[in-house]
Amino acid sequence: MGDWYDINYAITYFYNVYGPREISHGDYATLIGIYDSKMQRGEALTVVAPGSQLRNFTHIDDICDALVLIGEHGEGDGFGIGSDEAFSVLEVAEMFGGEVVMLPERRGNRMSADVISRKTRELGWSAKKNLKRYINSLKK
Repeated sequence: MGDWYDINYAITYFYNVYGPREISHGDYATLIGIYDSKMQRGEALTVVAPGSQLRNFTHIDDICDALVLIGEHGEGDGFGIGSDEAFSVLEVAEMFGGEVVMLPERRGNRMSADVISRKTRELGWSAKKNLKRYINSLKK
């Protein structure tokens, strides 16, 4: 569409955003938000079997930094904003600590997620926040 009307545009893709004020309940809740909420209430953390599903998590501050950079210097499609560091869902639950309950496997549950961030990195962006440190700060 941008090409038809000679409009500058940049399309971005986010990978498992986490950080302050994230959604912890409902259809759009994040895994980190759900686990934080459950941890605060002393509930078991649920993990869909097999638990080895890999996900890349990106802090909202890193997302914002990338959006500014892409807005200033990016053009076109394919600007992925995601940390290179991947964790299994079970590893994330174990970072929070406490009881983990395995749920039955679900059809269609993807086992990995490739982060496609080459174009964003070529602009000079990289993730600076660390998921483990963030989770540890929530536990205090």
